[in-house]
Amino acid sequence: MALIIQYTLIFASVLILVALGGMFSERSGVINIGLEGIMVFGALGGAFVLSQISAGTSPFVIVLLTILVSALCGMISSLLLAVAAINFKADQTLVGTAINMLATAAATVIVTSFNTARTANEPQQDFSDILKYNEQRESLLLSIGSFKFNWFIIIAVLVLAAATVILYKTRFGLRLWSCGEHPQAADSVGINVYKMRYAGVLISGALGGIGGITYISSASAEWKFSTGVTGAGFLALAVMIFGQWKPLYIAGSALLFGFFYALSFTYSGFDILLKALDVLHLPSETFQMLPYIISLIVLALTSKKSRAPKAEGIPYDKGTR
Repeated sequence: MALIIQYTLIFASVLILVALGGMFSERSGVINIGLEGIMVFGALGGAFVLSQISAGTSPFVIVLLTILVSALCGMISSLLLAVAAINFKADQTLVGTAINMLATAAATVIVTSFNTARTANEPQQDFSDILKYNEQRESLLLSIGSFKFNWFIIIAVLVLAAATVILYKTRFGLRLWSCGEHPQAADSVGINVYKMRYAGVLISGALGGIGGITYISSASAEWKFSTGVTGAGFLALAVMIFGQWKPLYIAGSALLFGFFYALSFTYSGFDILLKALDVLHLPSETFQMLPYIISLIVLALTSKKSRAPKAEGIPYDKGTR
């Protein structure tokens, strides 16, 4: 039971970070379908920090550098969406899809090239596109007795609190909200809609990047980049929609989806679940499919009640009133 709670909190923290990033972007009026790709870019930057930082470095420094580099990589990749969607008024869904396709391919090429150069004198070894960061990954873990959790769980809680305050209690949050609901009205009172939308997309990039390194550092001590983040970015979009683009609702939704995600990793430790598979003659992969099946069911049942920002996905034209 402790293990499933541990995994639930870890995966929920990933979903909270990425879903909150998507929330900021869509509250500003820009649909960010590219969260999956942004996670990959953030994970790539963070993994390089973990693999290259010298042994004996302070855990605090390792965590800080990993977060900063992952956030920076996520922000840089999100600029592709911001420039295309805001400046060139491109279709936001297509741009996000392109980022998703680019991310995994680019990460695979970069990591494979890096490993080839690193092992030039050891041709017998084949690292493919795997980047290892065994020792440094331990610096990201905290223990309370036998219960282990990740520093990023604490960061997710802090980000959740900050997002709630920013969105509801600050001038910036209210302006961002207005740009996603009625940008023409916001512009008429002196709010720069373009700047606010850039801010929303960049925030989503930073949180998506941190979510990416949270995902891979929690899952294993090495990562095969060709698999990307196995749909975690799309699951975060489902969490955001089910959470009605509201921080606290998103947190509750993330815990629900995080539980089923954790179950897909820990089901082998529960005899009753193994017996259920045997009785129903189902393959073990059924539990690995469970988070995505649940997301489809939940969205199908709740989509009619969802209220997205009115102006999301609509390019803003200053000359249109």
